[in-house]
Amino acid sequence: MDELRILNEAKVPSALDTLDERVLVALSARLREASAMRRMMALAAFVSLGGGFFVGSAIVPPAVAASPITPLIPASPLAPSTLLDSR
Repeated sequence: MDELRILNEAKVPSALDTLDERVLVALSARLREASAMRRMMALAAFVSLGGGFFVGSAIVPPAVAASPITPLIPASPLAPSTLLDSR
């Protein structure tokens, strides 16, 4: 019981008086930052998707036939692409 009496009589540090206020201020700042981050991520997604859609639909390059991967070696007659050809 002497320990409890000693603790009861001990002086409380002054930093403990403002501890609750500092914690609440830090939490509110963190909530504001999280809210701002969500808005910035939504804006970045909108700009990225909108820009991709615009560039993909506005600037259409002309279609070009693909060249063979290995121009020096003729296509094998047993290649799957020739076996499935209906011609």
